Amino acid sequence: TKKKSTKQRVLMLTESAAMIAIASVLSVVKIVDMPFGGSVTACSMLPLLIIGYRYGVSWGLLTSFTYGVIQMFLGLDNLAYATSAWAAIAIIVLDYFLAFVVLGLSGITRKITKNQTAALSIAAVATGLLRYVCHVISGCTVWAGMALPTKDALIYSISYNFAYMLPEIV
Repeated sequence: TKKKSTKQRVLMLTESAAMIAIASVLSVVKIVDMPFGGSVTACSMLPLLIIGYRYGVSWGLLTSFTYGVIQMFLGLDNLAYATSAWAAIAIIVLDYFLAFVVLGLSGITRKITKNQTAALSIAAVATGLLRYVCHVISGCTVWAGMALPTKDALIYSISYNFAYMLPEIV
C-alpha cells in the first residue's frame, strides 16, 4: 500500500472530524424519538457512510468508533434501562460501539460498484441491517431482565427496533 502524505492525512482527519460533527448534530434532529431509546434522525448515518466510502474500511471503522463514543455520552440516560451490570455492558457494547462501528464497513461497497450513489445505497442497507441486529441483541438482553418474559424479549426487540431502524435505513 502507498503511504499517505502528511497533507492527505490532515485532509482525512479534518474531513472525518467535520463528518463526525455533522453526524452528531443530525443525530439530535429527531424526526421520531422512541420511548425506550432509538430514533429516526435526519440522515445521521450518511456522513459516516461517506467517510468509510471515501477512505476505506479501516479509516471508516475508526471514524465510526469515535462517533459511537460520542453517541454513548449523548445517550447515557439509556443506561437507566439496564437491570444488571451485564445489561449495562450490553447496551454500551451493542447499542453504541458495535452498532455504530459497523457503519465504517461502507468502504466495502466501493469494490462492489463504481457508482457512488449505488454504493452508498448498498452501504446504507447493509450497515443499517447490521446496526439493527446489534440493537435487537441488546434489546433482548435488556428487556429479558425486565417485565417481559424472556421468550417474548426477542419478539419485542425485533418489533421495537424495526419501528425506528427501517425508516432510519431508508
